[in-house]
Amino acid sequence: MSETRAKVARSATKRARKVPMRDFSQSLPMALLRAREAVMRQFRPSLRQHGLTEQQWRILRALAAVDAIEVTELARVAFLLGPSLSRILRDLEARGLIAREVDSRDMRRGVLSISAKGLKLIAQVAPSSEAIYASIAERYGARKLAALHKMLGELEQSMGDEFAADEHAED
Repeated sequence: MSETRAKVARSATKRARKVPMRDFSQSLPMALLRAREAVMRQFRPSLRQHGLTEQQWRILRALAAVDAIEVTELARVAFLLGPSLSRILRDLEARGLIAREVDSRDMRRGVLSISAKGLKLIAQVAPSSEAIYASIAERYGARKLAALHKMLGELEQSMGDEFAADEHAED
């Protein structure tokens, strides 16, 4: 095929692939995922050093912020699907990082809390985590980072609470 024909074929292919929406690179969900990935790349080595996955860390952080929490509420605040959460909870419980009890008001529900061992692990990871946050703030700018947090909170609030707990993505 001649070079001219190849150019015409590529051009036709590009036109045929045009979709009636913004360019993929301008997709807000993709931009947020790219930013999330860039940030998480900073944290993953530290988490791995402590034998934690991102999801396990998210659960431990959520549990450290409360005295106790019902399993379905934890799934909601940690943005995890039920089956994944169940598997992760089994692992964390086997490692002695969390405690699971039956809700005294409703025996069908489980209530979770972080254990002393889990708190000790958080204390071990915290200095590295805070250093990473400081590095991000230094590279990006503390004011810009605070403004980004504010804008993301406003964006989230403007979207409402319309999603079901098992419809959100996890990673």
